[in-house]
Amino acid sequence: MTADGAGAGDGAADAGVERVWLVEREYTDGGLVTLVYATTDGRRHLRRQLSKRMVLRSDVTAGQNVEPDRLEPTPDAERERYDAEASRMARKHDPDDIV
Repeated sequence: MTADGAGAGDGAADAGVERVWLVEREYTDGGLVTLVYATTDGRRHLRRQLSKRMVLRSDVTAGQNVEPDRLEPTPDAERERYDAEASRMARKHDPDDIV
C-alpha cells in the first residue's frame, strides 16, 4: 500500500483509483449527513452529503475506491486527525465493512 492508502496490494481495483477511509460522519439539523473519506496520509479527502433517508437506504462502508480527481486537499488543521482516523479504519476494517 502506498502512503496515501492506495496500491496494488490493498484491493484497489484499478490503477487510477485511490482507496479512502471513512473519517467523519456528521448529522445536520437540515436532514443531511456529511460523510468524509480520507487517504491514510490525511492529505486528501472526499466529502459527500446525503439525505438521512439515502443513508438509511444505502450502506456506509469503511472504505471506498475513488478517482483521484474527486479528492480535495485536506486543510492543515484536519490533516493529522484524518491521517490517524483513516489509518485506524484501514487497520480495523475491510473496505466493504458496513460502519
